[in-house]
Amino acid sequence: MKILMIGDVVAKPGRVAVLERIQDLREQYQIDFAIMNAENLAGGFSVTPSLCEQLFSSGIDVMTSGNHIFDKKEAIDYIRKQPRLIRPANYPPNTPGNGFWAGEIKGVEVAVFNIMGRVFMPPSDDPFRIIDELVESLPARTKVRIVDIHAEATSEKVALGWFLDGRVSAVLGTHTHIQTADDRILPQGTAYLTDIGMTGSYAGVIGMDKADVIARFTTVTARRAEHSSGKVRICAAVIDIDEDDGRAREIQRLNLSHEQ
Repeated sequence: MKILMIGDVVAKPGRVAVLERIQDLREQYQIDFAIMNAENLAGGFSVTPSLCEQLFSSGIDVMTSGNHIFDKKEAIDYIRKQPRLIRPANYPPNTPGNGFWAGEIKGVEVAVFNIMGRVFMPPSDDPFRIIDELVESLPARTKVRIVDIHAEATSEKVALGWFLDGRVSAVLGTHTHIQTADDRILPQGTAYLTDIGMTGSYAGVIGMDKADVIARFTTVTARRAEHSSGKVRICAAVIDIDEDDGRAREIQRLNLSHEQ
């Protein structure tokens, strides 16, 4: 089974790139199942129902998220109704939505988990304990298991990769918007990448207008940053997974230029 995971999709430049390229990517890499991180989808912060539905219709199967998922109030009701949009599983138990999705793709049972780190991140429960409980709760027949670890600290992501090696098919990092070059298969068969990278405009600072972000570092009166435009790239990873045992056979980083 071929899985495509698209890194943090930021605002209009990122989502237009996905809309325009998702079918080509699915065909070129023979993708069976496509995931994307959507927490920065709408203007760089959170999601709206219409944008999510547009992307689901275009060829995205499941969306993960992170610390910005509830920045827009319309996301609260939407995530209750749309199981294919998931939020960090280590949020408090009464948080709207779910921290994982499970279903069947072409006769193969697949599970996708979303977990958030705690180092330099908003308060959340222990990601190691929560993901351990979720993975252990899965039926043994669900072999294909994908984890989005949305975290700032590289060490926390690497540690989670080792913690889950052999128990999930892939541990893929999001949040920093900077693609790392450490894609590999861990000894027990788990594909690992510290950060997939950002899908959006590289003309600014991690997808946001450079003047707005510089102002945040140099003044105390800066406004919230707007997204940047131009120089769009699509960052993603393709993972080839053995359907019988859930072990990853190959992981390939993608960093593609996209003209808009």
